[in-house]
Amino acid sequence: MRIAVLGLGEAGGLISADLAAAGADVHGYDPRVGPPAGVHDTGSAAEACTGADLVLSLNSAADAPDALAEGLPGCAPGILWADLNTASPGEKQALEQAAAGRVRLVDVAMMSPVPGHGLRVPMTASGPAATAYAEAISPFGATVTVLDGPVGSAATHKLLRSVFYKGLAAAVLEATAAAEAAGLADWLRGNITEELVKADAATLERLLTGSKTHAVRRIHEMAAAERLLDDLGVPPRVTRASRDWLTDLA
Repeated sequence: MRIAVLGLGEAGGLISADLAAAGADVHGYDPRVGPPAGVHDTGSAAEACTGADLVLSLNSAADAPDALAEGLPGCAPGILWADLNTASPGEKQALEQAAAGRVRLVDVAMMSPVPGHGLRVPMTASGPAATAYAEAISPFGATVTVLDGPVGSAATHKLLRSVFYKGLAAAVLEATAAAEAAGLADWLRGNITEELVKADAATLERLLTGSKTHAVRRIHEMAAAERLLDDLGVPPRVTRASRDWLTDLA
């Protein structure tokens, strides 16, 4: 199988290298980065797409429309075009509209960081051609979960998860920065670790119901926490957002 990879940065480089190592005929294009070993270098997106059975767009959400426009002249009618960039559902749907049926566009979301996984990073795929994409790339070692939904559904799943994980990371960063300023970094790290280790389904339910039941009291608690962080010289961004959420709940 011949596979075109557009974008050979961190994710594209690792995935294209794994595909080549697994026996795929990989042709890559990136105006800024050279291809890894085993990947054929090409002079344009259209050249990379010429003769390909599958195209992987791995550049960025901002560059994805240009990659599509530049690659389309080299694409055979009906070729699978998988957009693996992190983008909003609307941006994925706009790509599908721009393709205008000349390629079968698949919305693919990578659900973990590519470093450490490469091609085996867990993926979800949506759109009418999602099953065809899974069948094409899975033999090389990829793991693809096909979602029952249109282009944009995979992006929705990924970004909803991102709200939680990145929001959790932001809360931990803010809390530990404040703890370091207060001289309590080791204590708070231990406390956070203990809470994460013992978390279960009941923890989620307490977070959902407890925030509503005790919203008024917790508003005052987070307002006090905001003043503490101000005194410590740490911007209380997440703390302020938490207080605002509690205010809405109250």
